[in-house]
Amino acid sequence: MNTYYPDGQRPDTHSKLMGYLLWIVGFTGSHRFYYGKPVTGTIWFFTLGLLGIGWLIDLFLIPSMDREADMRFNAGDTDYSLAWILLTFLGVFGVHRMYQGKWFSAIVYLLTGGLFFLGVLYDFWTLNDQISVRNAQRR
Repeated sequence: MNTYYPDGQRPDTHSKLMGYLLWIVGFTGSHRFYYGKPVTGTIWFFTLGLLGIGWLIDLFLIPSMDREADMRFNAGDTDYSLAWILLTFLGVFGVHRMYQGKWFSAIVYLLTGGLFFLGVLYDFWTLNDQISVRNAQRR
């Protein structure tokens, strides 16, 4: 679903600064979820960053993860970093869904604690794709 750019340069969708800030608590996998790697994010979460070894290696891998995310996801009006901050800190209230204009599911999340937290887990796996589709539709 990526768009062609005549100059060959894709807009920056994800922030390296945000990636490094999330890396600080990256033994939870947060930086991997942010860059669209939910499987390894989950592994990092349950193994504390592969017992810290994978977490330390990721310090050097963040620039490449950032480039991959920039190539994979569509840029647009909906900001990935802001959506991730809203999901991380206010996800059970559906604020990240309100930000995306998904009002029905946002109200459901608000009334059910993020659909009993299972919806929030689903969004950790799919938020980047949700935003990418939304940004592509707005073009």
